[in-house]
Amino acid sequence: MPLAQLADPWQKMAVESPSDSAENGQQIMDEPMGEEEINPQTEEVSIKEIAITHHVKEGHEKADPSQFELLKVLGQGSFGKVFLVKKISGSDARQLYAMKVLKKATLKVRDRVRTKMERDILVEVNHPFIVKLHYAICFFSMGKAFQTEGKLYLILDFLRGGDLFTRLSKEVMFTEEDVKFYLAELALALDHLHSLGIIYRDLKPENILLDEEGHIKLTDFGLSKESIDHEKKAYSFCGTVEYMAPEVVNRRGHTQSADWWSFGVLMFEMLTGTLPFQGKDRKETMTMILKAKLGMPQFLSPEAQSLLRMLFKRNPANRLGAGPDGVEEIKRHSFFSTIDWNKLYRREIHPPFKPATGRPEDTFYFDPEFTAKTPKDSPGIPPSANAHQLFRGFSFVAITSDDESQAMQTVGVHSIVQQLHRNSIQFTDGYEVKEDIGVGSYSVCKRCIHKATNMEFAVKIIDKSKRDPTEEIEILLRYGQHPNIITLKDVYDDGKYVYVVTELMKGGELLDKILRQKFFSEREASAVLFTITKTVEYLHAQGVVHRDLKPSNILYVDESGNPESIRICDFGFAKQLRAENGLLMTPCYTANFVAPEVLKRQGYDAACDIWSLGVLLYTMLTGYTPFANGPDDTPEEILARIGSGKFSLSGGYWNSVSDTAKDLVSKMLHVDPHQRLTAALVLRHPWIVHWDQLPQYQLNRQDAPHLVKGAMAATYSALNRNQSPVLEPVGRSTLAQRRGIKKITSTAL
Repeated sequence: MPLAQLADPWQKMAVESPSDSAENGQQIMDEPMGEEEINPQTEEVSIKEIAITHHVKEGHEKADPSQFELLKVLGQGSFGKVFLVKKISGSDARQLYAMKVLKKATLKVRDRVRTKMERDILVEVNHPFIVKLHYAICFFSMGKAFQTEGKLYLILDFLRGGDLFTRLSKEVMFTEEDVKFYLAELALALDHLHSLGIIYRDLKPENILLDEEGHIKLTDFGLSKESIDHEKKAYSFCGTVEYMAPEVVNRRGHTQSADWWSFGVLMFEMLTGTLPFQGKDRKETMTMILKAKLGMPQFLSPEAQSLLRMLFKRNPANRLGAGPDGVEEIKRHSFFSTIDWNKLYRREIHPPFKPATGRPEDTFYFDPEFTAKTPKDSPGIPPSANAHQLFRGFSFVAITSDDESQAMQTVGVHSIVQQLHRNSIQFTDGYEVKEDIGVGSYSVCKRCIHKATNMEFAVKIIDKSKRDPTEEIEILLRYGQHPNIITLKDVYDDGKYVYVVTELMKGGELLDKILRQKFFSEREASAVLFTITKTVEYLHAQGVVHRDLKPSNILYVDESGNPESIRICDFGFAKQLRAENGLLMTPCYTANFVAPEVLKRQGYDAACDIWSLGVLLYTMLTGYTPFANGPDDTPEEILARIGSGKFSLSGGYWNSVSDTAKDLVSKMLHVDPHQRLTAALVLRHPWIVHWDQLPQYQLNRQDAPHLVKGAMAATYSALNRNQSPVLEPVGRSTLAQRRGIKKITSTAL
């Protein structure tokens, strides 16, 4: 299975000043041709004032600006500002949106035309893979919070995953399976636009966004074309040169088929890491698009090469997707043979990558230059001529600044924190530190109080000289939205320590609560194990292994004792599956890209997670641990018992335990990790599946919680202790024996 090249080809080009942009591959707005090249009937020959009307989300009442609470400034551009807002009334109260505020007086007439064009398209479009306009509000009256007349408020999806290639090129490598998924969703989005008579005309990486689940959203319709002539052609010269179809470049009129050429450019870029046609300047690039022969990389699969050749037809009539069947021609191609298009449309196919987005209101990937500002409803001015265009059309994409993009090349906790606080805010500025909760070898956990809200949290203070917390923070950002994984709230870095703020586990350790519970049945134990194993299965499916699932890292967020309040915590030893170049791998199709020993280690670590859950289950059922009798057992004794794979499942406290429970314990604690059950198989075991048939009588367990805690601590201390290397004479080494070298004495010199 082919994969993208190891270089980082998706680096954003620096935004040039207006005078430079056209010559350096930047976006070209509608550019009229000479009169001899254009039919006047196909272009706007006169531009007048455009009226932009209200739009209301279907099934909701009419909104006004006062119904939205301004939370943060997300970005600003020449037209206005983008805010993160929360609806404070109506049936969608508490919903987060991105709100773009435009002062109509600042819009040039042509911009007003494009504004209306995009607004009209967004109102008409309703598709799972296209950004949605929820409200469009024209506001002219005075108000306390909104003082300025003549503003346009556009309320859109708040998309936290960033644009597809900028985000993924920093974090995950593309396989053909990944590319297939994104292209398939994109094909459905383009087909929907085409069915409405719209030519998209600006297909490029920056306009494909990710939602928090990892599905795409197509955005920016400022250059889309709805009004076309009787031949269904448009004649404007617009877009980004590298992605333009030949018929757009030669200005002889283009149809929806031009979008499928750009679709091919995106496919080529994702699969190879390079653009198919890119010269040293705009003129050379255009010449290559019109005349150059495409060099097809031979590492691509035959199916991928075939699709690219059929998309890169310079005669648009011969291009795949241009025929009478439209997108069906593309869907039938062998490259997409494994795609279930109905499931894809219903968003039932899981994306190959989940962005590290944090909580819904988090803005980890927004420029702190804006998020640190107090939100005020006023149009903004670009901070500099070289500022990034933080919103494109009417959609917001959470991008990083140039400095942050460079920092992300060498991924580290500094870059993550820099995106959040730019190191300008200290942890103690926002939080009051309280008593210790726990102490480890490289960190200490304390209770803390958020000064602004008076809410309680936990903070893990990590000594950077002893451990790099980058992996832990990335995992929490990416997967902390799972209901049974501890939620990351904030991150700070003062240079020496990293402060990881999470929700406070007020219910304490799971095992403590269970051992102190006077009445505990197998049915309750099954519910607990199901919740934990389901969470572990989710992590393993994402290529994440915890590697430290001891009972002290499984806690309750509250004192209810309900399985829903269980949280897996402390991902300090967790790992994400990575290729040799350090980029994350998606869970499927990794065998072709990851060294066998890495996959073997990953499988071993996953089996260790299951073994730890087996120890927990054993202890829940009997009240004592399988391999340690108490805190005084030596590491050697404990490791010897673990290595033997022998443990008792009969007599004593086991007399009250069902045979199906014993069967599950034995399979989870199997000494051979290859024969141990996986998380998925644990969930299919009868003791889990038929939980409602399990006995509800009280288990007869050892009543010595402190003894059990000590034995459990001794078990994991023995497993995690540092093994001292055994030193032998140099002559005994494999290298020396292979070379036949004898020890050299000084007299031989």
